[in-house]
Amino acid sequence: MDAHKKSKWEEIMIVLPKGPIGVGLVGVGRHGSRYARYLAKDVPGAVLAAICRKRVEEQLPFDNVSVYGDFRDLIADPRVHAVVVVTSPLLCHDICLEAVRAGKPVLVEKPLAFNGAQARSMVAEADRASVPLMTAQTMRFDPTILKLKEQLGLIGRLQTVTLRSHIETKANVLSDHGTPVSLGALLELGIHMLDLVRFATGEEVARVQAVLVPPADEGPEQAVQARMLTAEGIECLLDVARVEGRRQGWSEWVGSEGMLRADWCCRTVRYTDRHGESTEWIVEPEPTVLAVLMAFIRAIRDGVPPPITGADGCRAVELADACYRSSETGGAWMDVASLD
Repeated sequence: MDAHKKSKWEEIMIVLPKGPIGVGLVGVGRHGSRYARYLAKDVPGAVLAAICRKRVEEQLPFDNVSVYGDFRDLIADPRVHAVVVVTSPLLCHDICLEAVRAGKPVLVEKPLAFNGAQARSMVAEADRASVPLMTAQTMRFDPTILKLKEQLGLIGRLQTVTLRSHIETKANVLSDHGTPVSLGALLELGIHMLDLVRFATGEEVARVQAVLVPPADEGPEQAVQARMLTAEGIECLLDVARVEGRRQGWSEWVGSEGMLRADWCCRTVRYTDRHGESTEWIVEPEPTVLAVLMAFIRAIRDGVPPPITGADGCRAVELADACYRSSETGGAWMDVASLD
């Protein structure tokens, strides 16, 4: 390459403003509104420049923010330098490709896409254009998870992992060209657990075995029981469900020298050594969405890869795909598709 020829990334950096980066937010529903509030006043170096929503006529509590009904118009707005997508995963693929082709960095709320094929397409297009693509796997910024990862060395060689995420039932119906599509518990809730295995262990998952209730052909699953094996043979058990009772969110990590239990609902991390002696840490809460947004803006401004890449988000979706395939075959072991 000619030493004087600028890369696509360098060209993007040149057109960024010296002042705050203008962010366009696509999706301002229950979760998207959290992003909007943080972008409006709490993210250093960023400003909420525009939003895209279905109900464009509704009054906004923000000043000097353009409102669009079509995401293409938002992306084309010259005040928008980066795009944040907080929509159903059915829509993420098209929005992401439009932003990437416009040379605008993209942050996509998990799951990155509805399936692995869409996710791989998004990652490939962003790579070709040298445009940053970040996945908002917000649990990576949860202080309880960070404390867990910090203390993992205490338990020696990791042997088994158990993860549970039980969340209150709520309606979450998507629309695919007018046809109702319900998002199952695996993509909505379990995607965090699938990503957490990779994040905490630093290993890729090689094989999965899963059972969904009800089965995929009978409607959106309400519960998932999965078993995963990493490339180095660590066994990971996953229990995800929508429930009527109390919320639960915890993981147990068993090693040759002891065990760690992290409970992100109670915000505690407890270490128990081989002799039964325990130490517990109470973790202070911090807003994970704000942390994600700050990391995204820093990556754009500094010209470095985001801390959670599109490839990271893609791997989690590929794991979900493998779980669905396993369930469809009665719980047979499935190899995980790879980006490589």
